[in-house]
Amino acid sequence: MIDRNMKNVLVVSIGFLSLFTAYGGLQSLQSSLNAEEGMGVTSLSVIYASIIVSSMFLPPILIKNIGCKWTIVAGMGCYVTYSIGNLYPGWYTLIPTSIILGMGGSPLWSAKCTLLTISGNLQAPKDNKKAADVINKYFGIFFLIFQSSAVWGNLMSSLIFGSATNITEISEEDLQFCGAGVCVDIISTNTTTKRPEQELVWTLVGSYIGVGVLAMFIVAVFLDNIDRDQAREFRGNREPFWNTFLATFTLLKDKRLVILIPLTMYSGFEQSFLSGEYTKNYVTCALGIHFVGYAMICFGAANSLCSFIFGRLAEYTGRAPLFCLAAVTNLACILALLFWRPHPDQLPVFFVFPALWGLADAVWQTQTNSLYGVLFPRHKEAAFANYRMWESLGFVIAFAYSTFICLDTKLYILLAVLVLSMVTYLWVEFQEHKNPTLPVEEGIYSKYYKKDIDSSKGGNGIIAQTAL
Repeated sequence: MIDRNMKNVLVVSIGFLSLFTAYGGLQSLQSSLNAEEGMGVTSLSVIYASIIVSSMFLPPILIKNIGCKWTIVAGMGCYVTYSIGNLYPGWYTLIPTSIILGMGGSPLWSAKCTLLTISGNLQAPKDNKKAADVINKYFGIFFLIFQSSAVWGNLMSSLIFGSATNITEISEEDLQFCGAGVCVDIISTNTTTKRPEQELVWTLVGSYIGVGVLAMFIVAVFLDNIDRDQAREFRGNREPFWNTFLATFTLLKDKRLVILIPLTMYSGFEQSFLSGEYTKNYVTCALGIHFVGYAMICFGAANSLCSFIFGRLAEYTGRAPLFCLAAVTNLACILALLFWRPHPDQLPVFFVFPALWGLADAVWQTQTNSLYGVLFPRHKEAAFANYRMWESLGFVIAFAYSTFICLDTKLYILLAVLVLSMVTYLWVEFQEHKNPTLPVEEGIYSKYYKKDIDSSKGGNGIIAQTAL
């Protein structure tokens, strides 16, 4: 029988799967679907700029006042508004809904990470395991389910757009504008990014809105409010507003967090490159927009499978070998993309790159999230708010320069950030090896689970005893 902690992990994972089936599909298409005046990429920049702003104060305030569950539901509602804005895309619809999404994005992800960390700390003494190992496992399970959203969201877009009657024939002349070494003013002359018929866009976006609403329902009905008592206690003994407001910045006094900033930002750089640059300048340019979904399915499938494997494997290998594997994989892909000139005759290659990128991203997501949970167990809300803030800054920078510099320059920037990230990460890992962070006391969340623990353990109150 599935224990309560695992049930909550599965519920939040399925909720995110449903929500990001919609948002992930839309994000992958923005640079191609709303290419006019860079509107799609600009909306993505606004989203992540708004996430940066919300990361500064919203996550600790919302999570401590209403708890993880209702913070997640509220954040999901913000994401649904962006799908609604894409029904009639324009500056007046995409930008406001991008801001709304961004304001809900950081609390959503911080609440999810906090919930998984709490669940791991609660389950560890039951299983007689280290909290870090259980947290790693839970993040692996989450990303196994969550990352498969790229499969379903992009499958929807490819099947719907593949039925279009106005698919553009790509000429040899157009193909010379694909790949690295091509600059923005040249790309603008390429006609292979023709927008699909409006009826097909409405069908796709309407489907995305439906699965987004379904995500809110799943979490609202089935997720336990595991930090309800803690949130109620916080409201009854309210800290000064400025203490909560500044919690995200106060944690920056910890030099480990500051040194992890390049690694966290790299997560934003590498994700934005695949969804914004690879999809447009390689896939759409050489194959057409209806192939974007199929390419991203390879990314999602590899990411999902590897997330689960690495979440389990980390218990035996540790984090460092996995981070090194991801770095080598991304390094090889970046160097290959610098020299590859995409052509439809090389069809399998278009799917190999996203699959390898998915393998590497599985490490960046599962292990970096887990690393934050292990290093800052007593400041989870502020730690994950910082994670979301710095990752979003990477997104913002990458999307902001997307329309101004050449593709090969973007690849060199990505390479430089990767190298810096690994140097700083290895220093933090070395310091953690010398002076391990003690796990949080498991008993602080035991009030809500006391009856469940007593019944499952014969009334011996194992978590409360462990805390003593």
